[in-house]
Amino acid sequence: MKNVKARAVFSPESSFQATTINRRELHPHDVLIEIKYSGICHSDIHHARSEWKDEHYPLVPGHEIAGFVVQVGSEVTKFKVGDRVGVGCMIDSCGECENCRKGEEQYCLKGNTLTYADVDKYGEHTQGGYSTHIVVTEDFVLRIPDGIELDAAAPLLCAGITTYSPLNHWGAGPGKKVAVVGLGGLGHMAVKIANAMGAEVTVLSQSLRKKDDGLQLGASYYYATSDPKTFEDLAGSFDIIINTVSANIKVDAYLSLLKLDGALINVGAPVEPLSFNVFSLLSQRRSFSGSMIGGIRETQEMLDFCAEHHIAPEIEVVSADQIDEAYERVLASDVRYRFVIDISTM
Repeated sequence: MKNVKARAVFSPESSFQATTINRRELHPHDVLIEIKYSGICHSDIHHARSEWKDEHYPLVPGHEIAGFVVQVGSEVTKFKVGDRVGVGCMIDSCGECENCRKGEEQYCLKGNTLTYADVDKYGEHTQGGYSTHIVVTEDFVLRIPDGIELDAAAPLLCAGITTYSPLNHWGAGPGKKVAVVGLGGLGHMAVKIANAMGAEVTVLSQSLRKKDDGLQLGASYYYATSDPKTFEDLAGSFDIIINTVSANIKVDAYLSLLKLDGALINVGAPVEPLSFNVFSLLSQRRSFSGSMIGGIRETQEMLDFCAEHHIAPEIEVVSADQIDEAYERVLASDVRYRFVIDISTM
C-alpha cells in the first residue's frame, strides 16, 4: 500500500484535518493518478456532515479530480504515464448488468462504487480527491482534452456531467427553450452547456442579484422566482427545466412553466422530500424526472464537447487550509461559481 497525504473530517461536526490514507498497490488494470486539483461539490458537504446517511469516518471527500497518470498496471491499455486524466463520482460498477452494458454505469443495477463514502469490491472504504494520489481501474478514468486547463477540468467531472447528461438526454438544442433553476455550481454549467447546444436559455433564481452573470454566461433571460408575476408571465413557456438547487422548491409552480410534454428534471438533491399535485403532470402530459451524473462514455463525450466549445466552469482556487471556509461560503452562496482545491498545498 501507498501512504498519501489527505484532508479528512473525523465526525459530522469536525473541521478538516491533515492526515494520511492508504492507496492500494496497483492491480493489472489500475492507474495511479497524482491529483493536482479537486473540486468542492455541495455533495461533499452533505457527506462530510452525514446529512444523507450515516457515514464512516474518517472521510476524505472529493469526486471532481484532475491530475496526471504516474504509474499504470501491467495490463493497462488506455493510458500511459504523463496523460492528463480525471476521475468523477464513481470508480467502479458491476460491468455486467443491463445498464452497465449500455454505458449507463451510474445506474448500475447492482450499485456502482462511489469515489468516496462507499465500500469497494475489496472491502475497503473509498476515499476521495482531497488527497495527493488515487488508484482507479482504467475503465473509470477520463481523458482530459488539451484544450481544458486542469484546474477548470476538475468541476466538469461532476457539475459538468450532472448538467450535460439531462440536457443531452432530453434533447436540448435549437428550437428548444430551457430554464435553469439556480445559478450556482451546477446552474452556471447548465447555462453554458445548454447555450452551446443551441437552446434558448432562461435562468430562474430567487433574486436578480446574479442577473449580469447569468446573461454573460449565455442566458437570454433572467427572472426572479421571488416575484409571483414570474410564474404568471412564464406559464407554459419551457420544454425543459433543470432544477439545480438542493432545497425544497414548490414543484407545482415550476411544473406550471412547462409546455405540452415538457420535463422538469431534478439534479439537485435536497435533504427533505419534495411533493407535488399529480394534476400538475396530467394537464399537459408533463414529466417530473431526476438525473444522476452520466456514464463514463457520456462523461468523456461531455469533456470533448466542452473542449470543442471552449466551455469551462468559473472557478476560485483555494488552498487545503481553506476547505472549511470554502464550505461555509458554499452554504452562504458566496462563490462564483465553483471552488477548486490546489492539491499542491496539501
